[in-house]
Amino acid sequence: MAMTNSLKKSISHVIFDLDDTLLKTDDIVNKVLKVYLNKYGKEWNSKGLQIVGKTPLEAAASLVDHYELQCSTQDLLSEITPMFSCQWHNIKALPGAYRLIKHFVSCDVPMALASNSPRSDIESKISYHKELKDSFSVIIGGDEVKNAKPSPEIFLEAAKRLNSDPSRCLVVEDSIPGVISGKAAGMQVLAVPSHREKVELFGSADEVINSLFDFDPERWGLPSFSDWIEKTLPTKPWFIGGPVIKGFGRGSKLLGIPTANLAVDKFSDEISEMSSGVYFGWASLSNKGIYKMVMSVGWNPYFDNTEKTMEPWLLHEFKEDFYGDELRLAVIGYIRPEANFPTLESLIARIREDGRIAEKALDLPLYATYKEEEFLNSLA
Repeated sequence: MAMTNSLKKSISHVIFDLDDTLLKTDDIVNKVLKVYLNKYGKEWNSKGLQIVGKTPLEAAASLVDHYELQCSTQDLLSEITPMFSCQWHNIKALPGAYRLIKHFVSCDVPMALASNSPRSDIESKISYHKELKDSFSVIIGGDEVKNAKPSPEIFLEAAKRLNSDPSRCLVVEDSIPGVISGKAAGMQVLAVPSHREKVELFGSADEVINSLFDFDPERWGLPSFSDWIEKTLPTKPWFIGGPVIKGFGRGSKLLGIPTANLAVDKFSDEISEMSSGVYFGWASLSNKGIYKMVMSVGWNPYFDNTEKTMEPWLLHEFKEDFYGDELRLAVIGYIRPEANFPTLESLIARIREDGRIAEKALDLPLYATYKEEEFLNSLA
């Protein structure tokens, strides 16, 4: 989604939310609530109850009411808080979070952390991420202000402590209450929705992006990144493999672009950690060789998939199918966010362009070296 205005005021300070903006806490929440509700004979459904962006007290009250639990809100909090505390060390940073924070630190961009979580929880969570804990000059928890998000109070207090005018602050948020709060504070707001089903509800944000990989600081008057190479972004290598299975049957038939699919259920945890988008790297096929590869990860909006998938396209013309063959992937870079297209022809054209970008980039020494990985060569 493009910015709502063609001209933006120059931003000097950035204020981040924490949960599911920088750290992927959603997985921990799902894990803990599944265990807790099972004790009451209830089944946690993350899509059935919206607690994103709420304070712990508000979330607890919603749980008691929605599931008709025979306990008070305070009793639930007393029981569940230690369960969460035991899991904070398992929280992982969202893709692109470390890169973004490191960039702003190196460019002396003042940053604050403003979360509806209690200050003690914030400190506990970031204590396991040295890339984050020393990067913020201001940290404010929801228990340090009278009114938490969607009230603008927490962001106004952050701006005050940063010695910045609110209009010079950019808020980065994943939740609707956070977006409402930032706008009410008179700030620019960049939304990175943590739930794809809710993206259309973020219309009040100044910009909506797919992931932190897609954050373009220069658009806000902030120092630009210098790590994009030939329209690609190097990422932390990701290695995955398994037998090739039949996919949706549309790659060859509809697109003329045959994909080599792996069983998604075997890699659900790995896929959930990846931001949706188009990636590239190297692919090794048993007894055939090592090939350049481009791969989409996500829900493919044009076809409106109901589950998150990965669809690798090996940049080579094969004379016959290879279902059942062992396929290994080394995913080493990012090209663009997942997007919808008005026509099938425009989708095909963009996929072909992705292929050309990957083909060229993989000849660069930075990426070409991964072709020698033992993980790939032990199969080929």
